Amino acid sequence: MNQAQIIQETREWLEKAVIGLNLCPFAKSVYVKNQVRIVVSQARHLDAFLEELDRELLLLAEADPAEIDTTLLIHPTLWPDFETFNDCLDLADQALADHALEGILQIASFHPHFQFADTEPDDITNYTNRSPYPTLHLLREESIARAVEAFPDAAMIYERNMETLTKLGLAGWLALGLSDPAKK
Repeated sequence: MNQAQIIQETREWLEKAVIGLNLCPFAKSVYVKNQVRIVVSQARHLDAFLEELDRELLLLAEADPAEIDTTLLIHPTLWPDFETFNDCLDLADQALADHALEGILQIASFHPHFQFADTEPDDITNYTNRSPYPTLHLLREESIARAVEAFPDAAMIYERNMETLTKLGLAGWLALGLSDPAKK
């Protein structure tokens, strides 16, 4: 699978699911302004990926937000299963601390097999965090704070997303032209 295809599938997911279903009401403005950096890692092992994460965190922290407001760091093959990916999130959070970026940046995660605690693997609500490939979303705290100010019920986004996907169902998800990430 080549980088262009991975980026294209990620963009389709952003446009049809994240923005199209309004799963993140803050995503559209940075996406249409082309302030979303999408990076596909080719790291062959975890250490190399963590070095790449370090570089991307520092690049984002130093970049002008008008140029790069957020970064999606994708690795298409390193974490085929969600459990292993989820276990590595502590290392990603440690990278924030190592670079003194806590409170400046944060990391959100997406995975084709994402599963909330206490849900079944095929529960449609898991699709709120299912992406075509394992992805770390590097976000600026300052941008999140501004977005939350503009969106009065930000705390309700999570619940609203679950309701949206419950109403939509898997058939509705597939009808959007999105593939089932869990079938990859």
